[in-house]
Amino acid sequence: MQIQAAVTAEQGSDFQWQSVELAEPALGEVRVRIVATGVCHTDAVARDLGIAPFPIVLGHEGAGVVEALGEGVTGLEVGDHVVLSFAHCGSCGHCLTGHPTVCDTFNDLNFGGAMDDGSHRIARGDEALATFFGQSSFASHAVVNARNAVKVDPDVDLALLGPLGCGIQTGAGTVLNRLKPEFGSSLVVYGCGAVGLSAIMAARIAGCHQIIAVDVHDSRLELARELGATHAINGENEDALERVREITGGGSNFALETTGVPMVVRQSLQALRPLGVSAIVGVTPEVTLDVHQDLMAEGKSMIGVIEGDSVPRVFIPQLVAYFKEGRFPFDRLVRFYAPEQINQAFEDSANGITVKPVLRIG
Repeated sequence: MQIQAAVTAEQGSDFQWQSVELAEPALGEVRVRIVATGVCHTDAVARDLGIAPFPIVLGHEGAGVVEALGEGVTGLEVGDHVVLSFAHCGSCGHCLTGHPTVCDTFNDLNFGGAMDDGSHRIARGDEALATFFGQSSFASHAVVNARNAVKVDPDVDLALLGPLGCGIQTGAGTVLNRLKPEFGSSLVVYGCGAVGLSAIMAARIAGCHQIIAVDVHDSRLELARELGATHAINGENEDALERVREITGGGSNFALETTGVPMVVRQSLQALRPLGVSAIVGVTPEVTLDVHQDLMAEGKSMIGVIEGDSVPRVFIPQLVAYFKEGRFPFDRLVRFYAPEQINQAFEDSANGITVKPVLRIG
């Protein structure tokens, strides 16, 4: 069928909405009419750094309505509201033990540009277009493996829910699924974009006593306070390391680093108390550490976390439930854009104007 999709022709190029051909869902796949899709930093990384093949249709925070089922699909029906999350094989040891974020074929399925069987579902004339995260949701429709589609409560505005599939899941999941802070503990969040603010809301759910937000945008720090941060530090105006130590009486129990800035990554370790843990979730270049001083001397740990170490079909409905209870108001992060404003949405996000841009597709 003919659909509209934002095509990225080559590395670094703008998104161009074009008419393309979408194949019918194959075995185990579903076709979804996209209602809205989040704009994520990972899409910008893929466009600008070329971590996936070109030409490509990006987008990996889709939400929509199931329109068609391929052979063998169970657990989903036409008309279901779904959030689209990352691709995973469902059968390797990590998937079977509840850790699909480190699936043996995670990189191939999410960044390789093809579906599970190596074929393509999107074409422009005779030219196959690469798929991103098994969904390519910068489009009016997407064909995805049923494993990627998470059925959600139809009473909640579907246009809000796409970011739960990646960015919001990453921040909240890193706190609730991986760090699991004890009641009354302290957590510092470095970078208050969508991932960081989601972590702050999750830390409040977990019962952290001190939730410290660090950023360079006062507007984001103000929002962080409204969402649960007990303290806010502008890293441009204050010595964040000293302020964290002052607030916590020597260092935090936990840290979550979203910026990917090497200096901040190391700072997240240095501001921990002995036996503290820092989780790195941002795309991060090489970081120079003094292993003895930064880690061993005080028994500190640094861990990497992908997609919040979540099982999307379990965790995303939990976040929706928290939202309905008023405990996880992630709608405060969202600003809607029309599809033709996609390039502006990326620019606003990069400049700190918008926390979580969402394209309202249909």
